Order: sequence, then C-alpha cells, then structure tokens
Amino acid sequence: MSNYNNLILFQKIYDFLLWLYPRIEKFPKSYRLIHGKYISTSAIELLLLVIDVNVLPPNERFNKKSELSCKLDELRILLRLSKDLKILSIKQYDFAALQLNEISKIMNAWVRPKH
Repeated sequence: MSNYNNLILFQKIYDFLLWLYPRIEKFPKSYRLIHGKYISTSAIELLLLVIDVNVLPPNERFNKKSELSCKLDELRILLRLSKDLKILSIKQYDFAALQLNEISKIMNAWVRPKH
C-alpha cells in the first residue's frame, strides 16, 4: 500500500472534508438529503480517486488528470449552487473556493508529466 498520508494533495482534500461535513450537516433538511449528499459524495470520490492515482507511477498520473479535474469541477459547481441557493454564506463559499483552487494547483503539479 502506498503511503498517501504524507501526500499533500490527500491531506488538503481530507482537511477540506473535515471543514465541509459540519457545513452540510447545517443545510436545511430539504437540501441536505439530496444536494448535501451530492456534495459529500463528490468530495469523497475526489479523495478516493487521489488514493487510486497515487499508486500509479508519476509518468502515468497525467492520464487521470481529466478524471480528477472533472470531479473537482463537480464539487465547485455544487458549492456554487449552494451559495446561490443561500445554503452557504458568501464567506463560507469564498473559503471553499480558495481551498479548491489550492487543491487544483497542487493536483496539476502532482499529475504533471515528469521529463
């Protein structure tokens, strides 16, 4: 088993999940059951995908870049919708957006082909 605990990307996503879950718990019930579930599922799938990709040799990670990017974009859109529905505050959305931008930068560097 590859040691993903030392992986910065894994830790950033894990920390984001720790921040995200209490926010989802505070969603109104009518949104929490469906919208909240989609958000938490997308975030977990992103974390699990990073674990899967981490076992690949560095030069093969680039082949999974589009899958990682797609999952990150899903999460971004769902969080933006949460803000627009006024489920998340502007401050919470801004924090989430900054975290996801940082995750994106780390992810892009991580999957960059090595020459």
